[in-house]
Formats: sequence, structure tokens, C-alpha cells
Amino acid sequence: QVQLAESGGGLVQAGGSLRLSCAASGRTFSTYSMGWFRQAPGKEREFVAAIRWSGADTRYANSVKGRFTISRDNAKNTLYLQMNSLKPEDTAVYNCAASSRPYYSGSYYSSTPHEYGYWGQGTQVTVSS
Repeated sequence: QVQLAESGGGLVQAGGSLRLSCAASGRTFSTYSMGWFRQAPGKEREFVAAIRWSGADTRYANSVKGRFTISRDNAKNTLYLQMNSLKPEDTAVYNCAASSRPYYSGSYYSSTPHEYGYWGQGTQVTVSS
């Protein structure tokens, strides 16, 4: 089992920055592709960013390209999402997720939540104007 816990959310002004963290349990964190998703009020969960298990490749939703950066520190078993130039439209609950099995890249190439088997509890990000 993989357990995930997000932190770093909060209230920021438009144009500001936040860094979200996702702490993962276990010794096999480096073998899992990881992703970030978000869900705004009244909307479905949407893909934000993904990083392959190798850490060499990343991909982003068009809405956050150039503003958000996904990264990982395998030594700390932690996934990050650096969010810059935040907009009110970024307001949502953000969840980190791990692929359903080790060394699986389907979650990286796909933006569909069902490719991920493990989820954190979520952290609220609110951007004011």
C-alpha cells in the first residue's frame, strides 16, 4: 500500500505563489509515476501535472503550462507542485496521486484519474483577486 499526504495549500493573492508537497510512505516511492489533480467547486476533477517514475519526464495541462512545475525528491519520498502566477481560476482542492503499480507509465501518458491507484486527502488552494 502507498499512503499519500498533501500539504502547503492556503490563501494567496492573484499573481502569488505556493508550493504543494505530497509525502509518500514506503521505500518504493521512486518506482511510481506521480500526478497532481484538482477539483474546483461544481466541477469535475481535472488533470494538472504528471511526472514519470524515472523523474526524467513531465507533462502539464494547457491551463497551467509555464506557471506550474512538478518535481520529486526520491530521497525524501516527496512530490512537489510549484505554482507561480496564480489565478483565481486555480482555486480548487488539489490531490496528489500515485500510479496503480510500480514502473507503470500509463498514468504519466494519460490524464485520466483511473490510471492512478493511490490518492492523498487533498489540500485547499484559494486564490483571491
